[in-house]
Amino acid sequence: MSAANPWAIAIFDIDGVIRDVGQSYRRAIADTVEHFTAGAWRPTLADIDTLKAEGIWNNDWKASEELIRRQGVEPPAYEVVVDFFQRRYRGQELDDPTRWDGYITVEPLLVGPDYFASLSAAGVGWGFFSGATPGSARFVLEQRLGLADPVLVAMGDAPDKPDPTGFFQAIAALEPPVELLPAVYAGDTVADIHTALRAREAQPERPVLAVGVLPPHVLDEADRRDAYAQRLQDAGADLVVEALRDLTAERLRQLL
Repeated sequence: MSAANPWAIAIFDIDGVIRDVGQSYRRAIADTVEHFTAGAWRPTLADIDTLKAEGIWNNDWKASEELIRRQGVEPPAYEVVVDFFQRRYRGQELDDPTRWDGYITVEPLLVGPDYFASLSAAGVGWGFFSGATPGSARFVLEQRLGLADPVLVAMGDAPDKPDPTGFFQAIAALEPPVELLPAVYAGDTVADIHTALRAREAQPERPVLAVGVLPPHVLDEADRRDAYAQRLQDAGADLVVEALRDLTAERLRQLL
């Protein structure tokens, strides 16, 4: 449970921050692009990172569609792209809301429930603003992490990032009335950093920090890790960490 009377609010992205999606969401992107380009091209993780660095492709269905288009192929109807993607990521039985047997089932978790318990104990309120579907987000937060009804703003609940509306919605569910507490948004993409910066512009009276979290798939090679970190810093990140667990309550207090 989040802190009852917080002194600060931390809102987190999910993909690449709470769970490793290198072999799930991003694998589904690659599968989708490869399928609809008739096997002519399969994007690498680096190719997908390059697209997402543009800051406007947070929705992975639309990112798949755009990568197809950039190969000179007109993608099929959006619903067809989404259906193919979801059968890879979520599983073949899309009509059964209780059935999850796709790539989602093998996503490594990047943090445990003890991390959120430590934030609550230190007086930090926390929640999530993610471009993931509500079902996918709830699956990882509630079924896999065991968090009890966490504050979540997911796909369809607010405009896509970098619009900060969803960030503010998550804050409103955690913040005492009439207060404007310091807040942080932590995510792994340029769009996440831009979300925090736009929130700062929209509410200049509220301290807002942008924290970049390096996704696991860039950590194995120093050059790639450093380049990705630099990309987040160039986008405006106030801090870049290698894993969410490095963003402790003590460090938040120092920053805020």
